[in-house]
Amino acid sequence: MNQVQTAERRHASLASVLAELHALETSLVPSPPLPVGGAAVVKAARRLNRAAGTLALSVLLDSALEHYRGSFENKAMFTPLVVSALMLTVSAHGTADKRREAHRARDAVYALGAATGVAGTGFHLYNVLKRPGGFVWQNLFYGAPLGAPAAILLSGLLGVFSERVREQSGNTPRVFGLPAGRALAALTGFGLFGTSGEAGLLHFRGAYHNPAMFLPVTVPPVAAALMAETALGAPGRNRRFARWWLRLTAFLGFGGVAFHALGVHRNMGGWRNWSQNLLNGPPLPAPPSFTGLTLAGLAALGLLKDHPDA
Repeated sequence: MNQVQTAERRHASLASVLAELHALETSLVPSPPLPVGGAAVVKAARRLNRAAGTLALSVLLDSALEHYRGSFENKAMFTPLVVSALMLTVSAHGTADKRREAHRARDAVYALGAATGVAGTGFHLYNVLKRPGGFVWQNLFYGAPLGAPAAILLSGLLGVFSERVREQSGNTPRVFGLPAGRALAALTGFGLFGTSGEAGLLHFRGAYHNPAMFLPVTVPPVAAALMAETALGAPGRNRRFARWWLRLTAFLGFGGVAFHALGVHRNMGGWRNWSQNLLNGPPLPAPPSFTGLTLAGLAALGLLKDHPDA
């Protein structure tokens, strides 16, 4: 009888050890990727809607000031105001939308925004080239800013990306046949680099009289390089430094508004003469474009974290 009980205890102990080994083996096996139709992809799409909306708000306010200063000489100058307001509206809708499907109205508005950016670049280039001397520094400084319409183009592209990501059904999110996370990182890096170049041109016009004016030409290019490395580098890498640097760049967008407000204050009459100094001082709505692009970069990193092959 004792021998039977002893054998049963040994059998129970062996079964317990085997169960523990099986549990350990299971914990060491990598978890399968989340299904693309799940919450991770919807979260990334909503983040992109938020990024597109931030850019659209910057474009709306900046183009309103700049085109008002130009007295809306060409009726086409009203276009970016209307389109960016529409994109801001649909971006707010997309940010609140938790469904796993693209929205036709949002798609159409975002595509219209991208087309407006392309057309606006043509108008601004024509404005520079028609001036005496054509493509010279003087005209680049004081003509229509060539990089400004790119902001509405980027806002539209980010919105289109958000709708493409949202409608995914496979295991690897793809946009236009490319891995979504990497493609988005590449677009973000390109946008940050171009926006930094535009800021560099205008700050060069201001002779970099404040050392803080070097920040938009030093911090965002590093973020752009990190996004390029994310797009081209090996999958599954730790992107903690890139994530924190993007957050620093996003903060720079808000800090830039404060510095530009100081620039308005330094003009004759300061804020008491706001109706003139807002038009002639540094543009208050321009710096948040960095924030909008870094939000897109953070969305790309989040998507790659959930789907390393994206």
